[in-house]
Amino acid sequence: MTDIPPPGDEPGPPDVPPPDVPPPPSDAPPPPSDAPPPPAPQYPAPAPPPQYVPPAPVPTSPADRVRIAWHSRAESDYIFNFATALGWTFLTLGVYGVYIIYQLMRRSRDHNRRRIEMLDAATSFAWEQAQSRGLADELRPNFEAIGRQMATLREIDTRFRDPTVWAVLAFFFSTIVDVVAFCLLDGDLITHDYAEGAVENELSTIYGRLGSPVAKPDPGRLRSAQNYVGRIIVTIVTCGIYIFWWLYDVMTDGNKHFQQNWTWEDSLANGVQQLLATT
Repeated sequence: MTDIPPPGDEPGPPDVPPPDVPPPPSDAPPPPSDAPPPPAPQYPAPAPPPQYVPPAPVPTSPADRVRIAWHSRAESDYIFNFATALGWTFLTLGVYGVYIIYQLMRRSRDHNRRRIEMLDAATSFAWEQAQSRGLADELRPNFEAIGRQMATLREIDTRFRDPTVWAVLAFFFSTIVDVVAFCLLDGDLITHDYAEGAVENELSTIYGRLGSPVAKPDPGRLRSAQNYVGRIIVTIVTCGIYIFWWLYDVMTDGNKHFQQNWTWEDSLANGVQQLLATT
């Protein structure tokens, strides 16, 4: 029978000598216990997105400018209905009269600006056509005459005719502002009509020479200024009643002027279109 050694007397593994591990160099510093963590990796900053550059606006040709001004007359050339305006003035106890002054000033200013744009564009287009056809020197006096009259139209645009300011003045000083406004509007209309009529006449000559006839302006539309002093006296004598008749004249004179312009503008638009078709 084999003798079993008691617990604790089991023989252990044979003694194995440890491997030869070189000791650490005596001059190497011990690793610091409070060393900071290694720095985070540095990444380059993201490049900023390319700046948005809006596309350059496409220049509008003179022919397109004529067309745009022609189609925008419904926005500038307001046509008054005197009966309606008078009725609303009575129903609102005169408050609607402030809006009338605003609209009279606004349509006079905007109509003049639109006509400046249309006539200037029509002139530029005609000059291009005259140069391409070798007629620039022949028609130069006509273009120079147009330039002088266009200066008058641009001068009108610099006058004090802001519709909002005039409406505020009319609210506080109704009758006095009405009288002053009527005189100024009539004078502006006459100066404007003479200047633009001269431009229309020169353009009719130029377009006819270019082979695309445009109607001549009607000289019968020109008139002289109203008798402002006489109208003011009658307004005072009638305790302000006459001012309604004066208002009727201011409204209808503007309406008639616009409608006469529209007839000529239609002829001009057709003339520009004919020249474009032959270019």
